[in-house]
Amino acid sequence: MVVVPLSKPGEEEIGQPRSTPAGTQGQPANLVRYAAAGTLVAGGALLLTGNRRAAMLAAAGGTALAMLDQQETIKAWWNALPGYLDEAQSLLGRIQSAVDDISKQRERLKNIFAR
Repeated sequence: MVVVPLSKPGEEEIGQPRSTPAGTQGQPANLVRYAAAGTLVAGGALLLTGNRRAAMLAAAGGTALAMLDQQETIKAWWNALPGYLDEAQSLLGRIQSAVDDISKQRERLKNIFAR
């Protein structure tokens, strides 16, 4: 299992401390990342050993910690979600019209061969 950061760290000026995520109150941001990664790895290990409920709880905790660490990325994804849903709805509409066209052609062929 590989942990990949969701966003690139911003350009920081030398001498200014990096802001920490909400809820850490002075703790380094890496501590939250390490906790999230460790919890997700533990969830994966529990899943491999057959402890599904414990694995789901650990994975949910790790996901919550990762979301705390990546709040800006989560906001960006949340704001982009309506656009993706519109695209998916448009695609489904085109697929539906193609299926309707194929159904009409099938009926026409069926009528032609039934004669």
